[in-house]
Amino acid sequence: MFEQLVMEFLAVGVSSFFVTAILCHYIIPALSKKHIGQSIRAEGPQSHRAKAGTPTMGGICFIIGMLAVLAGTTVFYAIKGKQTQLIPMALTVCLALLNGLIGLFDDYRKLVKHQNEGLKAGQKFLLQCLAAALYLVIMRLTGHIDTLLHIPFTDIMLDLGIGYYAGAMIFIVGLVNSVNLTDGLDGLATSVTLVVTAFIAFVALNYLNASMTLVAAALIGSLLAFLRKNCHVASVFMGDTGSLFLGGALAGVAFMINDMLVMVIACGIFIFEMLSVVIQVAVFKTVNKRVFLMAPFHHHLEAKQWGENKIVLEFSIITLVLCVIAWFGL
Repeated sequence: MFEQLVMEFLAVGVSSFFVTAILCHYIIPALSKKHIGQSIRAEGPQSHRAKAGTPTMGGICFIIGMLAVLAGTTVFYAIKGKQTQLIPMALTVCLALLNGLIGLFDDYRKLVKHQNEGLKAGQKFLLQCLAAALYLVIMRLTGHIDTLLHIPFTDIMLDLGIGYYAGAMIFIVGLVNSVNLTDGLDGLATSVTLVVTAFIAFVALNYLNASMTLVAAALIGSLLAFLRKNCHVASVFMGDTGSLFLGGALAGVAFMINDMLVMVIACGIFIFEMLSVVIQVAVFKTVNKRVFLMAPFHHHLEAKQWGENKIVLEFSIITLVLCVIAWFGL
């Protein structure tokens, strides 16, 4: 079983890489031709002004690449009569896709229709909550989650009852938006997600979990292909389309292993980025002072004269350390 999963992992990963690479070759010029370029906020770092006009919504490349390969894999499993093994994968992909569609609609309104604000924060939040609720309901109805919460580094399982779903909603929506906030430098969200996904792959193979193995393989392959165009200096950005999709995918994986708190550890960088914004806003509104030079935290480091490549490398290394810690917390 292990050897077979490894072979499937390699096949899906390599296929996702090449399909996404081909899509990038055609979609990025098309985005540029349609003038679907990034607008830079006036209050953002001055160094980002040069990025104005860089094609965005590039998340479409790895989303389509990933979905195409996983669809083919599902057909392969169905022919072998093992399609029921992929129900958690299908639901997680649906959660990611629903969030990606929210991002796509937001990007479309801002970049194509030139409606500057896109979706209002309340509208986006409501849609994300609906996507999370739908995912949790179907996962529960199909018997793929319960109300037990594992405490990392122990064998303790707490039955939270109905409270579990409230916590799960907060976790999903919080992680989705955390990934979105982290997507502010060339290759940052992509690189950190790759490290977390490598951790997911190790967990999946250790548990002999086919659904999680295939999701991890498709993510790794497609993101590696996208990173070639997204690393500094980026020729394309993923946009809300891509970042919300990735957040949904990572959140869904937590329920595939039924271990939210372990994923909180592994995704610590994403969560800290979100907390830096929350802290900055709360303190500023309370005492009219700033904790950071700029938020999210990666912009604070930029203001401290850190280069983009250094920030991406440091965040990726920290994420690797957090994933090692998370491994021992399983």
